Amino acid sequence: MTLGTALQQGTAILEKASLPVARLTAEVLLSHALRRDRAYLYAHSTDELTELAWIHYGRYLDERLKGKPTQYITHKQEFFGRDFYVNGDVLIPRPETEHLVEAAISYSRLFQPRTIVDVGTGSGAIATSLALELEQPVWASDISLAALSVASRNAKTYNAPVAFFACDLLEAMRPASVDLLVSNPPYVPGADSANMQVEVRDWEPHVALFAGDTGLEIYRRLIAQAAVAVKPRGRLYFELGYRSLDGVRELLSSQWDDFEVVSDLAGWPRVIGATLCSP
Repeated sequence: MTLGTALQQGTAILEKASLPVARLTAEVLLSHALRRDRAYLYAHSTDELTELAWIHYGRYLDERLKGKPTQYITHKQEFFGRDFYVNGDVLIPRPETEHLVEAAISYSRLFQPRTIVDVGTGSGAIATSLALELEQPVWASDISLAALSVASRNAKTYNAPVAFFACDLLEAMRPASVDLLVSNPPYVPGADSANMQVEVRDWEPHVALFAGDTGLEIYRRLIAQAAVAVKPRGRLYFELGYRSLDGVRELLSSQWDDFEVVSDLAGWPRVIGATLCSP
């Protein structure tokens, strides 16, 4: 079987199962089986597929048919121009989260915060991106030791100056020790699980997705802790969930000001920024 034929067959299998972007997925999985980039498939479409590559390709297709996200099969997701290792212990970084990184970078280049902390770091994509783009150390926490292992691997891949620590949100931070806080916290209401894509609901870690009945529970705890850990006139940036802007802004309103809201490319509010009021 040639690479071209294998690609056609894989695409047909995925299309029959009504999986999205079947052709692209087949290309990614076949490339992964060959340990080559996608351009190789077209430059060598008439080459024979080895038996070992066919075995791997067939297994990857089967995993995808069972709902496993492509990123967990290839253990790779691009974020902010870099490839990050991912597995089932961490949320797959989304393109929308790049707005959070961009907002934090813009603020940092103006105000030069000394202590930057990423809460709920997961794969470490946010912390690593900030450390590399700003060329300064970043602190990053997560409640999951398995997630911290993935995050540490990613930071080491790029020699990024990120220090990781395990704790629940900001519980380990000293009072008034943070200049800039960033976080993409869990924000999906539990009731929304029935309407989620199977790839997300059944495969990605629930601790990184769900936040109680309203979706504001983690925000509420994090904002209360941030009011202690962040320095007066320090700044925070949070990623926002669907329909969470009003609730998060209300939680911030008593102790924070200078609000900033960044919308994503679809026009949805995606990031909120705020500054801690002076005592």
